[in-house]
Amino acid sequence: METKRRRVELPTIREQQQGCCFEGYDATSLMAETAKLRKLITKRGTLEILIPLCCTTNPVRHMKFRQTLKGFSSKTLAIRLRELEKGGILERQAYNEIPPRVEYKLTIKGQELVESIVDLLQWMRKWSHSKQISLK
Repeated sequence: METKRRRVELPTIREQQQGCCFEGYDATSLMAETAKLRKLITKRGTLEILIPLCCTTNPVRHMKFRQTLKGFSSKTLAIRLRELEKGGILERQAYNEIPPRVEYKLTIKGQELVESIVDLLQWMRKWSHSKQISLK
């Protein structure tokens, strides 16, 4: 007999008047449910690809990523872009031109992700000079 899992929506701090409450939230289920996407967005290079897309609504050309991502091989960049496309975060548009032109833009799913990344970036800017965080 198959049992259905009850999905509990996570509260956000903005929704809570008096702090954040996670009553009814099951960490194990959440971790299992989000494993595939967490693995993708925490891979090396994913944030570096998504950050330039946070700042524009225009498509970004493959070459722009190459110029922005110093220290990444073409192969690693191509793999990561393919993974983000397969994950429904990026949409790829190839043009039949010489020289070839390929552009990437965010899907709706990707736009929601970068909105979260913008919040994370704002938090990092706020605390980046703090003596509270040590990466040693």
